[in-house]
Amino acid sequence: MNPAQPTDQSQVVLTNCTVLDGRVVDGVDPVPDAAVWVRGDRIAAVGPRTEVLAEAERDGAVPRIDLGGAYLTPGLTNMHTHLSLSLPGSGGDTVKGMSPHELAFYMADGARRTLHCGVTTVRCVAEKDHADFALRRAITAGRVVGPRIFTAGQALVCTGGHGHESSDTMECDGADGFRRGVRTQVRAGADLIKVMISGGIAGEHEAIHTRQLFSDELAAVIRTAHAWGRKVTAHAGPAVVIGEAVELGLDCVEHGYQLTEDVTARMARRGTALVPTLLVTRCKEFFDELGVPEWMQCRSLGAGPRHLESYAMALAAGVEVLLGSDMPPFWQFEGTNASVRELEYMSAGGLGPARALYAGTLGPIRWLGAEADLGTVEAGKYADLVAMDGDPLADTAAFRGVRWVMKGGQVVRDDRAGWSAQ
Repeated sequence: MNPAQPTDQSQVVLTNCTVLDGRVVDGVDPVPDAAVWVRGDRIAAVGPRTEVLAEAERDGAVPRIDLGGAYLTPGLTNMHTHLSLSLPGSGGDTVKGMSPHELAFYMADGARRTLHCGVTTVRCVAEKDHADFALRRAITAGRVVGPRIFTAGQALVCTGGHGHESSDTMECDGADGFRRGVRTQVRAGADLIKVMISGGIAGEHEAIHTRQLFSDELAAVIRTAHAWGRKVTAHAGPAVVIGEAVELGLDCVEHGYQLTEDVTARMARRGTALVPTLLVTRCKEFFDELGVPEWMQCRSLGAGPRHLESYAMALAAGVEVLLGSDMPPFWQFEGTNASVRELEYMSAGGLGPARALYAGTLGPIRWLGAEADLGTVEAGKYADLVAMDGDPLADTAAFRGVRWVMKGGQVVRDDRAGWSAQ
């Protein structure tokens, strides 16, 4: 068996582990000396080891996997993913220059690496040429190894707006144009809608605070998406634009570089979540690796202190914050992968380990409306699980030590069997 590939097991009991998940914030305690019975692609039972083993054995002989005293949690969910990311610079130019066939293989490789690092679900928020839909179908069919994908398709942007240079956006203008944009993404299979309502750090001829949609355009996006049962998330920096969008019914804010106490209070009151992407304003090493130009690096790194202030305001107001790296989820950065590093920054920035566990697992799944199937270690849920030696309730850095990954009842990573990230 090649441990880098899924292993097909109809059922198995996971033993010698402590089970915990995001419900700790609701008072659900970890289960020490636990076992998890996985049957097919879902969890059949979870609880104290002796009870689960007895239940499984009544069903016949069931193979076991000894997790060696690990802490077992749901896989992470990364809510700000671009598997076809192409920032300004030489690295991004390489991706932009790929043929459709090359791009498909590139994204499939990224999906594999994402799953192997313990991210079992992603929310894509702008991918090139609708390749994300083909990738999702390939993963579902078992032709490609990768996480579960929820996607916005192409992000909607005004003519010349943030990200217009790439095929991961669709240019629209006017209320009718943006309504058409929403419907185009829904027709392609989008689970949600992403819209760029302000400038950002990657647009040379804009500023973070540049308004890019007018009220009628923004209202058209939100009303149309909601009519189709899709939530809307917005790339957004400045408080004024975000506040207006929140009042119109925006479901989620990406980045939120320049929030204020008034706007965060409104976000909390209206239930608008924040995916802060703290990495994007403190990742010079990543920018240097991709050859990102000096103007973008200065804008990004210069926004860092205010970005952290905004994040602290959101936490103080009680805004729901969710894990999202913006950087490719699997990217090696500061001694770990981007998903874990982002979660560490969120935890250290005031969230704390317990809420960080929630923000990386159950919180995103609830936003996605998928909690019937994902997000906790409970009977009936998909067996999307990760194991690590450290306790993530003591230190979020425990996720650096993920050494075993299961998705849908299939083991896709087992370091004891010689798994390699390459």
